[in-house]
Amino acid sequence: MAPPRAGAGAGAVLLVVVALLFVDAAAAGGGGMKMATHGEGANLKASPGASAPPAAGGSAEQFRGKARLPSFAAPRRYELFLRPDLVACTFSGSVAISVAVSAPTRFLVLNALDLSVNRASIRFQALAPTEVVFFKDDGVLVLGFAKKLPLGEGVLKMDFTGILNDQMRGFYRSKYQYKGKERNMAVTQFESVDARRCFPCWDEPAFKAKFKLTLEVPSELVALSNMPVANATFAGPIKTVRYHESPPMSTYLVAIVVGLFEYVEGMTTKGMRVHVYTQTGKSNQGKFALDVGVKSLNLYEDYFATPYPLPKLDMVAIPDFAAGAMENYGLVTYREVALLFDDKSSSASSKQNIAITVAHELAHQWFGNLVTMEWWTHLWLNEGFATWMSHLAVDSFFPQWNIWAQFLDPTTTALRLDSLEASHPIEVEIHHASEVDQIFDAISYDKGASVIRMLQSYLGAERFQKAMASYMKKYAYSNAKTEDLWAVLEKETGEPVKDLMTTWTKQKGYPVINAKIKGNDIEIEQAQFLLDGSSGSGMWIVPITSGCGAYDTEKKLLLKLKHDKLVIGSQCGDRKKGGNFWTKLNINGTGFYRVKYDDELAAALQNALETKKLSLMDKIGILDDLYALSIARQQTFASLLHLLYGYRGQADYSVLSHINTVTTSIAKISADATPALAGDIKQLLIKILLSPAEKLGWDPKKGESHLDVMLRPLLLTALVQLGHGKTINEGVRRFNIFTRDRGTSLLPPDTRKAAYLSVMQNVSSSNRSGYDALRKIYKESAEGEERLQVLGILSSCRDNSIVLESLNLIFTNEVRNQDAYILLRGIQPEAREISWNWLKENWERISKIFAGSLVTDFVKTIVPLFTSNEKAAEISKFFATRTKPGFERTLKQSLENVRISARWAEGIRSEPGLAQTVRELLAKP
Repeated sequence: MAPPRAGAGAGAVLLVVVALLFVDAAAAGGGGMKMATHGEGANLKASPGASAPPAAGGSAEQFRGKARLPSFAAPRRYELFLRPDLVACTFSGSVAISVAVSAPTRFLVLNALDLSVNRASIRFQALAPTEVVFFKDDGVLVLGFAKKLPLGEGVLKMDFTGILNDQMRGFYRSKYQYKGKERNMAVTQFESVDARRCFPCWDEPAFKAKFKLTLEVPSELVALSNMPVANATFAGPIKTVRYHESPPMSTYLVAIVVGLFEYVEGMTTKGMRVHVYTQTGKSNQGKFALDVGVKSLNLYEDYFATPYPLPKLDMVAIPDFAAGAMENYGLVTYREVALLFDDKSSSASSKQNIAITVAHELAHQWFGNLVTMEWWTHLWLNEGFATWMSHLAVDSFFPQWNIWAQFLDPTTTALRLDSLEASHPIEVEIHHASEVDQIFDAISYDKGASVIRMLQSYLGAERFQKAMASYMKKYAYSNAKTEDLWAVLEKETGEPVKDLMTTWTKQKGYPVINAKIKGNDIEIEQAQFLLDGSSGSGMWIVPITSGCGAYDTEKKLLLKLKHDKLVIGSQCGDRKKGGNFWTKLNINGTGFYRVKYDDELAAALQNALETKKLSLMDKIGILDDLYALSIARQQTFASLLHLLYGYRGQADYSVLSHINTVTTSIAKISADATPALAGDIKQLLIKILLSPAEKLGWDPKKGESHLDVMLRPLLLTALVQLGHGKTINEGVRRFNIFTRDRGTSLLPPDTRKAAYLSVMQNVSSSNRSGYDALRKIYKESAEGEERLQVLGILSSCRDNSIVLESLNLIFTNEVRNQDAYILLRGIQPEAREISWNWLKENWERISKIFAGSLVTDFVKTIVPLFTSNEKAAEISKFFATRTKPGFERTLKQSLENVRISARWAEGIRSEPGLAQTVRELLAKP
């Protein structure tokens, strides 16, 4: 891929103070009438999934409970007027929709939810409906007319009102401080199915239409939307702002925000202006994101050989925001911590996260916005590609970050989820709109990105990029399915892409490749890998890569059957003499599969690891494979500890980050599986991590790398969690100095979490001074990242009363709803029982306060802390009468993880010789 072009004026930033009313289109929020959402055939081309056009007669009841809207009528253009009231937190509006009627019908069926529609205002051309029916559970509005509607285009008009809700979806309010007073801004979050909460519409991706918006807002505010302002007129304290008409786009990409903002400005190489909007006084913190944004636009225009399709791009930091960010066309919204970076108060990991998030959202301007999935089944075309492209871009901008090695973290997250029976295919059937939010998960994002990386590696970077440019040109301003992408790739490369990739996108799971050496061959056999140890029936076409003795001997094989073999030669080294002999499958983790080696191959790989023959990514790969095989009880816990010990002395961030993930899991499971041995196992884990931690120390060093800056807090936090006394004492010492002098150099932003966690190790009801000091920091800090660091450890305590006090903060104004999950993530296994009891007692309250994906956070953070089948049964019984489609899949996955942990613990308990293995490893130098 070509590097980004240095933009003319790309380095310049302009600071302007403005009051902003913003129009955004990718949020999800609640309102008043508790309706669900739905869909049933939204493709203007009458897709195969759409229902056949109904007869001209019949009743409105025929449209209840459908997966998609019928396809006999489709919008072409919206004229939308909105008047938000930021004091009363309400809004009113009107919409005129040009609708193309393509088949005989007397009905118009569209989406509306939490809106009060003025029935008297509804007209289609001159016709008033004789029936107006809301299906609340589906979020559907059915308009029935006395006679069949004329074929062709007509205009549907209606007026409506709604509430600026506090659920961070639809059209909602966000609170912020301005000159010491609390104010409201109005924000939209429409993805996935919440544009219907703001205005009546055909709220499905395939119903693309043009939008012409008008906003009526207080004069002191500035109003922005997806498109630039065409004109504005003033009438005293109110102004009316009209926007240029948009190109065709889906409803989930329309956008609105209202509030006071500053901005910094940059420019692409083609002279297009890019802005980052922030709260007053924070504009300087938008400069890093602006720089990444400008570079991303330049790079993507080059990569896709397609210009950015809009005349401007704005990015905005929103105080209350459920997701990390949202790619609204031309108006991208973010959580503040996902957009704002301050050199003095932000951490290195925050800087990296901002770069990846910005690059991800701007990749969507092509993959998602210009070319949009036809239906939510194909969500991965949006999220998988944006995830992969963001790493491609960031690697280009910051090669020193070694971002592709870090990419294996999301890959292993996806491998973990996809080894559950309760996983789902990348292309997942959606039967109701209420199911959509659940698939915004590691399968759509991380597995999607991982199989794209696998395919690009198989086809080659140049051929892949050329095909992507062709795909973008062919489907610009329209919708595409997964099969459309495969067809373009096949045409451009001549490779059997559809047959290959269908095995990865239409079935859940992935294979483990069993490798056994036999003579001069390595026999390989694929089988579906499941963490519960069971056998699945899946079969894949697998791009196998292998290295033998060195990386310049890499071979490729397309495994199409259950069995095959790799021929090895003298380049692999002398097996009899040992030394340089080793063979590694899945070079650098480009394939989405695991590998199980026989004893001889495994021993050779461990030797290659300890003699520094393996790449960073292969060091990660062999550890994660053995870790997963141990959980599935296909390898012993002792063999995992032996391999892990071989990583002592590692100094790379990517490798140690993964080691930390594994050691954290080992420490937790050993406490349940073998309590008598848990202390020794913790000492062994400390032994593995201590050397690189001591080398880095607590204090930053001049000129050290970005990765070392990120590694320091990772190691210190890990040692604190493992109970390393010296690290805990030093953290407490530095924290005490920090409480007296917030500007001390002894506790820079990167190491504060480790110090905060150190303090919590000694907190109890009778010794709460450290806890109170942390609460004080949380309340007084103006920095979002620091507040979240404190919030994330307040529940990391062994004292149940402190844990409960922390959890109950969720119901106060101290914690924004969007941040509740961060507090939950601090819960330790020792506090799981009290946390579960708290969840049961407060479930009804939680269900009312938290909407959409936010409520699933409570399930997936607390439930998997348990490791017994009895507890899984208890939890299952509790939710039997409380499940909703919005979190049912998450609950199944969480309960399956509990049962898997119980099985793993049982295996560890019954493993002979484990205590001796631990003692031997502890005794090693």
